[in-house]
Amino acid sequence: MRVIIGTLAGIAALATLAMAAGMPLDLQLAGLFYDPAQHKFLAALNPYVGKIRDNGLISLVACASAVIAAIATRLLRRPNRIIPGRVVLFLVSTLALGPGLLVNGILKEHWHRPRPVHVTEFGGDKAYVNWWNPGGACDRNCSFVSGEASAAAWMFAPAMLAPAPWSIVAFAGAAIFTVVISVSRMAAGGHFFSDVLLAVLMMLIMISATHYLVFRWRRKAPVTE
Repeated sequence: MRVIIGTLAGIAALATLAMAAGMPLDLQLAGLFYDPAQHKFLAALNPYVGKIRDNGLISLVACASAVIAAIATRLLRRPNRIIPGRVVLFLVSTLALGPGLLVNGILKEHWHRPRPVHVTEFGGDKAYVNWWNPGGACDRNCSFVSGEASAAAWMFAPAMLAPAPWSIVAFAGAAIFTVVISVSRMAAGGHFFSDVLLAVLMMLIMISATHYLVFRWRRKAPVTE
């Protein structure tokens, strides 16, 4: 996980430096999915691309399934099959704190960056602003950061719990799923590249920190004299 976080942090830093230097990286990447002749993004031209975003609900289903399974096994009194409480705490807290509180509760409502489909470069009526500028013209449910990308990145949480023989497969599956959802949101004109990149990076940092607190952190025994 640290390798993935380090790689994404490096990409985010380089992209931010490029944009701060005047390179319109976000607009250029968004333009790859925009048809100027029809004034539409790819998802509007291909309904199948637009439907991909609905798969982000898999995260909610996976988390709810873990909670239901934990409750059911306890009610059925099958201790050898009970999902540990710490596992449920880890999965629920990362989903609630990440996509729930940080992304949709705080950033998207108070960081007024317009979505690609709403900026003048792509037929909208709002001025483009870089990701670090919270003072755009969007009123609510804005572009920074991506809720769907953060929810997709939550799949790294259960991947961290996979046993050693399956951990590589679990991480690869989470990575592919996250990339597909993120690209689909860019193709819909719903988010810029920096929106999805930083959403994933924030989630992975939160998942790693929560995993440490839940599974590895121990209180130091008090020193007795």
